[in-house]
Amino acid sequence: MITHPHTNTHSHTPLLLSPSSLTLPTRYGVSHQTSYTYTSMVSQSWQLTRLTPRRLPWQVVLSCVLQVEPVPDESREGTDCFGNTVTHFGIYSMHRKLTVRMQSVLDVGSRLNLDPRPHLAWEQVRAAAQTLPAVADTLIPLMAFSTVLLPPSQAAQTYAARSLTPGRDWLQALTEFMHRIHDEFKFDPAATTVSTSVDEVLSQRRGVCQDFAHLMLAGLRSHGLPARYVSGYLLTDSPQGQPRLMGVDASHAWVAAYSPTLGWVEFDPTNRQHADQRYITLAWGRDFADVVPVTGVIHGGGEQELLVGVNVQPLAWSACAEQVSEP
Repeated sequence: MITHPHTNTHSHTPLLLSPSSLTLPTRYGVSHQTSYTYTSMVSQSWQLTRLTPRRLPWQVVLSCVLQVEPVPDESREGTDCFGNTVTHFGIYSMHRKLTVRMQSVLDVGSRLNLDPRPHLAWEQVRAAAQTLPAVADTLIPLMAFSTVLLPPSQAAQTYAARSLTPGRDWLQALTEFMHRIHDEFKFDPAATTVSTSVDEVLSQRRGVCQDFAHLMLAGLRSHGLPARYVSGYLLTDSPQGQPRLMGVDASHAWVAAYSPTLGWVEFDPTNRQHADQRYITLAWGRDFADVVPVTGVIHGGGEQELLVGVNVQPLAWSACAEQVSEP
């Protein structure tokens, strides 16, 4: 018996993109394919997927189809404790390849406008969050605690403290923290794995979006500030003068932090910006382990090869792409 590893698919090249001027919703087609090829036959497979985009005030899911090959012998859909849609399925026939493909069409509108006027100091946000009940639709207090992937880190606390100075405005402090991660760390897909710790990332000053999101989360939580890990997709632009390539996108990760006056505000330390209409939200949780797109257990299989491909297309430009390639 082996388990499918929590593979880090957040590996696209970071691009600092110009802010979108769109106010009307943008319609996107998204295709996300995960394929496992095994060196020997698999007799049984039990899998869990989080591949249905969230329905949010600014994000309307028009359609979402999940296709699995071989066809599952049983399947059921539900929600986890964070409100993410999860699909469980089981395959009880012999197979040497498993393919899970999600295709969706959705409209993404504008998030809230961040008021530039002064807000609460970050210490006031911390105090307010500690008095909130941990109701199922927010779980705000839970998002201020450490996890197995993000244990207490003195290094992360010290690093965050440079931005979280006494009495500083919450939004200003977190925005500067996001900027510092972008400016002081190098995007390097070869530098880390899914199990790389925050302390290792701080030491080597390089990683991918998953690492930068984890670092920001660890720093905020070490000071008692609630924040959650967000998984999804980001529309990236091609170099000027070149056509947009197919199959170059990958899933992305960023951070949403909570303020009682602003709600959940999204910060992308990889790209040094707040989330806008180019960000498609798939799932959220305490860390990457809570939002793994496909995870499960199999009997047999031997060694396995994993291929993941993602395409995100504005449907005003082109129909949703069906090409899937290795990241």
